[in-house]
Amino acid sequence: MLKISNTLSGKLEEFHPLDEKQVRMYTCGPTVYDYAHIGNFRTFVFQDVLKRYLRFKGYQVFHVMNITDVDDKTIRNSAASNPAQLRAYTDQFTAAFFEDCGKLRIQRPDVVAHATDHIPEMVALIQTLNSKGYTYEKEGSIYFRIAQFKDYGKLSKLDAEGIMAGARVDVDEYGKQDARDFVLWKATKNGEPHWDCFGPRPAGMACGMFSHEHEVSRRILRSPLRCSRSGLSASRERDCAERGSHREAVCALLDARRASDC
Repeated sequence: MLKISNTLSGKLEEFHPLDEKQVRMYTCGPTVYDYAHIGNFRTFVFQDVLKRYLRFKGYQVFHVMNITDVDDKTIRNSAASNPAQLRAYTDQFTAAFFEDCGKLRIQRPDVVAHATDHIPEMVALIQTLNSKGYTYEKEGSIYFRIAQFKDYGKLSKLDAEGIMAGARVDVDEYGKQDARDFVLWKATKNGEPHWDCFGPRPAGMACGMFSHEHEVSRRILRSPLRCSRSGLSASRERDCAERGSHREAVCALLDARRASDC
C-alpha cells in the first residue's frame, strides 16, 4: 500500500489515482542556467523511484517535466538579447542535464515542456485572471491581488493576515497595493529577450501552463515574466516561501476556467 503526504490535510493517506490504472505525474525540472550538481539530482532520483514504483505496481504512468529555460539567471548568464540566443544558451544545459540523468539511470519523462515553448498559454491564463479581477497593473507590471483570493495560503499553511507590509518586499519600491501580492509579469528591461504579445495590452504569464496543455496534474507559477507592449522576457519570483501559495491560487482559478470551458 502506497501512502503519500496530503499537503491539505497534513496526513499520510493511501494513494488512489483519479483513473483506476493510470497515473498522471507532473514534476519540476531544472532551471537550465548552468550545469546541475549532484545535490540537484536528489530530487530527480526521488521522482524516478516514485515513477518506477508506480509502474511496478501495475499503473500506467504519464510523466510530464518542465524545463525552466527563461528566468533571471538564464538571462543574466546568457547575456542574450533575443529568444533565439537565450534558447541556444539553455539548450546546451538541458542536453547536459539529460546526459547526466542517463548516467544515473533516470528514465526520461514522456513529455519535456520548455517554458519558452508555452508563452501563448501563459498569456491566455494571465488574461483569464485579469478578466476575473484578480490582477492589477502598476507601471507596466502586473500583480496578483492576494486579497481577492480568500483561500490563499491554505496549502502552505501561511497566515495571510499575519504577513506584515515590508517584511518580504519594499511595497513602495515595487509599486504593490499590498506586500503580499506577487508579480505575474514585469515591465521589460532594455536589452533583454522578449516575445511578441497578442491582445490590446501587455500580456505575460508565469511558467507555466504545462499541466493544462498536457492534461497532467497541476503546475502553475514558477517564473513571473517581464513584458512590454512590444514583448516579454522573464524574471523569477524570489520568495520561495510563498511559491506554493502562489501556485495554489492560480491552480484554483484554472480549475474554474476548465469548468467554464466544458
